Amino acid sequence: MRNRENPTKWESYKQVITAVSAYWVFSIGLVFLNKYLLSSVKLDAPLFITWYQCLVTVFLCLALSKISKNYGIFKFPSMPIDAKISREVLPLSVVFVAMISFNNLCLKYVGVSFYYVGRSLTTVFNVVCTYLILGQKTSGQAISCCALIIFGFFLGVDQEGATGTLSYTGVIFGVLASLSVALNAIYTRKVLSSVGDCLWRLTMYNNLNALVLFLPLMLFNGEFGAVFYFDSLFDTTFWILMTFGGIFGFMMGYVTGWQIQATSPLTHNISGTAKAAAQTVMAVMWYSEVKTMLWWTSNFVVLFGSAAYTYVQKRVMDKKNSGASPASQAKSDEIKLLGRDGEAEESV
Repeated sequence: MRNRENPTKWESYKQVITAVSAYWVFSIGLVFLNKYLLSSVKLDAPLFITWYQCLVTVFLCLALSKISKNYGIFKFPSMPIDAKISREVLPLSVVFVAMISFNNLCLKYVGVSFYYVGRSLTTVFNVVCTYLILGQKTSGQAISCCALIIFGFFLGVDQEGATGTLSYTGVIFGVLASLSVALNAIYTRKVLSSVGDCLWRLTMYNNLNALVLFLPLMLFNGEFGAVFYFDSLFDTTFWILMTFGGIFGFMMGYVTGWQIQATSPLTHNISGTAKAAAQTVMAVMWYSEVKTMLWWTSNFVVLFGSAAYTYVQKRVMDKKNSGASPASQAKSDEIKLLGRDGEAEESV
């Protein structure tokens, strides 16, 4: 019997193909499902839909932790509910709530085909916020890639307007979502130590805090009344779709980590870029949209700029890590995977 720790080349290929396929299925499926819930379902309560998905994520985290502890079928970190940790995570949770809210609001007002370009300034804001908050400078090549992304974004906005499908509200939400995603990444690094460097535990606390933070926002937005008078409030299909949205959102955390493990961070980013291109083409075909050549060019420019930025940053990281010992690099990877307390971050 072959040792599972030394898989054959075919077994390695199969793992990579399975991981990448799972990432594409859940990522694209989540976007299309959320678009349906936010636009096609006659419920004008985008924050409530997001709140329910957070509720599903908290439930899954607690349930999987309990099953792992009691039955040992798979490994999943413990999920102690600690008010002190919750307060330490709270600043990040505020950014997290803004991020998922603006993401869904952007998707509500723009088409799936424009969704990627509408949120493409994340890389640019990441460079700006990293410099302003962390004081870290970026290479000239990376800044050139950001300039290319900015050009593609404005070209995309112009061409979306030319087709008559542009929503300025959606564009504004897309820009705010990009800023929130960049801030979320930065504050995650600062807060991760509070949860033992365990991303699953951070996910649980973020979503748990979000359940409370969303309540005044839903009240201010008048969504409690919209939900109460919703015609399909007791429709089973509606709640099944809502629950699937939460499950898909939860699974994105797993398949993202799985794809990085099976390939590499660089390959993961390239896969994400290719997925965005496929998602755009699928949306144009599914919704029978007609786009100009310049519209397609804007997508290509943004995709190329994003891929080039990933490649440039990978080279920078390789230079930084070239002086580090293999043991220290392995230890660093182990901490990211298991968490500081040595518990498994992902189920196997």
